[in-house]
Amino acid sequence: MIKRKTTTKRGVLLAGIVLMCSTGVSLAQTPAPQAAAIPLDNLSAFKNPGKSWQIAGGVTADLDDENELETVEGTGVLVNEPSRRKKGTDLVTNMEHGDVDLELDYMMAKGSNSGIYLQGRYEVQLEDSWGVKKPTSANNGAIYERWDESRPNGQKGFQGYAPRQNVSKAPGLWQNLKISFQAPRFDASGKKIENAKILRAVLNGVTIHENVELFGPTRGAMGDGEVPTGPLRLQGDHGAVAFRNIKVTNYGKPRPELVNLQYKVYKGRFEAEPRYDSIPPEAEGTSVALTSEISPFPNDFLVRYTGTLRVKEPGEYTFNLNAGGGGGMMKINNQVVIPIDARNQRGTVTLPAGDMPFELVYSKIVEWGRPSLGIAVVGPGIREYVIGDQPAGGNNSQGPILVDAPVNTILRSFMDLPVENEDGRSGVRVVHAVNVGSPEKVHYTYDMDKGNMIQVWRGEFLDATPMWYSRGDGSSRPVGAVQHFGQPSFALAKLASPQAAWVKDSAGTGYRPGGYDTDKMDQPTFNYKLYGTTVKDAIRVMEGGKGLHREVTVQNPVENLYARLAEGSTIEELSKDMYLVDGKSYYIKVDDAGAGKPVVRDANGQKELIVPVRGKLSYSIIF
Repeated sequence: MIKRKTTTKRGVLLAGIVLMCSTGVSLAQTPAPQAAAIPLDNLSAFKNPGKSWQIAGGVTADLDDENELETVEGTGVLVNEPSRRKKGTDLVTNMEHGDVDLELDYMMAKGSNSGIYLQGRYEVQLEDSWGVKKPTSANNGAIYERWDESRPNGQKGFQGYAPRQNVSKAPGLWQNLKISFQAPRFDASGKKIENAKILRAVLNGVTIHENVELFGPTRGAMGDGEVPTGPLRLQGDHGAVAFRNIKVTNYGKPRPELVNLQYKVYKGRFEAEPRYDSIPPEAEGTSVALTSEISPFPNDFLVRYTGTLRVKEPGEYTFNLNAGGGGGMMKINNQVVIPIDARNQRGTVTLPAGDMPFELVYSKIVEWGRPSLGIAVVGPGIREYVIGDQPAGGNNSQGPILVDAPVNTILRSFMDLPVENEDGRSGVRVVHAVNVGSPEKVHYTYDMDKGNMIQVWRGEFLDATPMWYSRGDGSSRPVGAVQHFGQPSFALAKLASPQAAWVKDSAGTGYRPGGYDTDKMDQPTFNYKLYGTTVKDAIRVMEGGKGLHREVTVQNPVENLYARLAEGSTIEELSKDMYLVDGKSYYIKVDDAGAGKPVVRDANGQKELIVPVRGKLSYSIIF
């Protein structure tokens, strides 16, 4: 027997759970399936590449140069630079796909335009759409329109789909795109019986499309007909663009099934699994599917499902439990795969083919949470799918309660950051956060306990559901594409030397927050005292929504006072006063450093950009 160590969480949770080892079933550490990377050490993965395409070791775009990319020698980056001398052509993979998940990074030059054609026929648009407020089907991340010359003028283009919001980054910054594509279905005679679909498209961490049906090839497709499989095609005749980390996951294997499901419902608030022989169920029976709706109670209940998991394809499977408004536990073949006290309700196992006993327990204990019960399953050659209720969305809560920013808007809340804390664990809560939104769709969060910005984002403003629904927990969440700045830290610090470690806490700083003042446009300037000096911190949205301009004014600054403008895995100096931060995630432009000179230094395996502060400092965060 193998004993799992358990922890106490609002009571004793299944202390001493015993995991029974069974033949052919073992706990695994890595999720499935594995994505295959398209090699970018040469162009052999593509058919007859044109002269505009090359392999490089790195690439950079200038914010002021139209349709231009600069490359450095090496491998790992696919670059297209069409020009009069090198006419651009589309690039087509040797590989063909049906159902597929595609993930890649791409970089646009200023004013550039490109696209990704799934199966060579359905285009997801790539474009420099930096700062566009109301995106259309021609902008970055859009599903491009279909085209019919026989239609009247103004109606030739149709069935194009704009992204839900524009979360595009500036030229020269790497953007991440994930697409889940379902190929069209055909019967034995070759007749199409189901349209292709974009199941989901996620740009820079934000879902921009979901369950979009594609009724036919988009404009510029490599053929009018539709096929079960086809190649990836990268548009190359429009503009300069670069790609890296192109990963493809193909699907098509049979899914596991749940059969012979039975359920029992128990009334009560169960924070630990009960002894079922000591309490009678309030309801019981058979069911054709997992669902929380089997319970006759809205709150404070437990459902126990038992049945058989039928696996046709052996291999490694990952199960992600959606236990909205509570928690759950899952066993396969009498082995605990997801313990009830698991923090992320996720487990991975290696399963043989065949029928195995299945058990699932769901306890609904969170009053404000929307009840839902389902399992997202992913396995060898199997796209993630859901058995049971669909996730309730956002933290499985009611809502969403969205806060827009049609004018400059300030909302105070707790803010949870998905960054590593000082103990090495993930997750930091900022309790004195001020969220500042703008009609330019550029927003930020300020930490009043540190006198510093902790994140910026582009897109829509806030989801206030966890703060405002029912009793709430006081927190809100950004809705757009977020750039985090690591652990909350002070913007200013007194250093014994330019090499001294950055200040971690307020000890010895005399830090005292002083709130904020707003101007006629409701834009805040933050005030605080530090080392006996008075600091004013004014942050404003740049013209055109290009980023944020920050002006820090220090009255009677102490000696050896520094500002930390950025930290990240890399900081590259592009030109005088312009820097690329954290693997080309955002720019820092030093507008006025006074008498100080910015310095890039090493610090705990990271890079930091610091500058001495004499009285006034102004710089811009461009993203």
